[in-house]
Amino acid sequence: MEGFDSNYQNKIGLLLTNLGTPDNPTKKSLRKYLKEFLSDERVVDYNRVLWFLILHGIILNVRPKRSAKLYKKIWTEKGSPLMVYMNEIVEKLKIVMDQKNLMVELGMRYGNPSIENALEKFKKNNIMKVLVIPLYPQAGSPTSSSTLDKINIVLNKWPWVPNIRFVNGYHDREDYIKAIQKSISAFIPDMQEIEMLVFSFHGMPFRYLKEGDPYYCFCHKTARLVAEKLKIEKEKYRLAFQSRFGREEWLKPYVDEEIIKFAKSGVKKLHIISPGFSVDCLETLEEIQIQYKELFIENGGKDLVYIPCLNSNDDQINMLQSIVKENILGW
Repeated sequence: MEGFDSNYQNKIGLLLTNLGTPDNPTKKSLRKYLKEFLSDERVVDYNRVLWFLILHGIILNVRPKRSAKLYKKIWTEKGSPLMVYMNEIVEKLKIVMDQKNLMVELGMRYGNPSIENALEKFKKNNIMKVLVIPLYPQAGSPTSSSTLDKINIVLNKWPWVPNIRFVNGYHDREDYIKAIQKSISAFIPDMQEIEMLVFSFHGMPFRYLKEGDPYYCFCHKTARLVAEKLKIEKEKYRLAFQSRFGREEWLKPYVDEEIIKFAKSGVKKLHIISPGFSVDCLETLEEIQIQYKELFIENGGKDLVYIPCLNSNDDQINMLQSIVKENILGW
């Protein structure tokens, strides 16, 4: 902290976070990324000794190669779609905020750029007020809570601790709901033409809900509020959960099972949106747009239309700008 700036009280650090991405779509990069991700107790909370043996003895010897193939399907010239969109969001926020004393940094929970790296940049710039916005609309233990865990791990090593404000989800914000509604309307101008619309959220073990994690409830409220905005009949939309793994029961219904059901019941055109993902990533671009589309057609459907995430569009930027302004009041 050499040359500590006497103007530190006017400086604010804005830390935007997301889950993360491997550096490259290779087995080596995926092994490193998955090791960090799957070692997080918030993500997998089984007996640590047993899980360590399974992770290092089986999973990290099998899954990296398989995951690398999936990432290669969506990788762009600029890199991972998630990283590309997150960088665009950071740059656009810097422009619209237009505050000399506001420093904006990106920190991924897993992988690069890391949360620790972002916080160290704030430290070097004598910033003692930090606003953290994890881009998970529906807060949950494996996402928002895990992010706060990581921040605390980093700050525990520091001789001083900055003032921290933490945005723990925004699942029912009016501007967020309206942004999702606009995204759907852009693909379906006439709501009467909908055969079936699926709100797909990332899955979570069912026992998390029983233990008090409100994520499931947040997802339902988001879907309900968007449906009300769109004025869709209840029988025309469903909420379901994707991306489960392991043998235990996860939050239901499962998206893949619902897709098969819809196809076999005569639905020919299925629309899917994933409001829980702030930007498009492997789970949306590969799992939904490729795997689920194939599954729907294989079972009798004609077309599955994926409605993209907000990504770096104006509605996303305007919403984040409002969240920042609201949360730095008094600073």
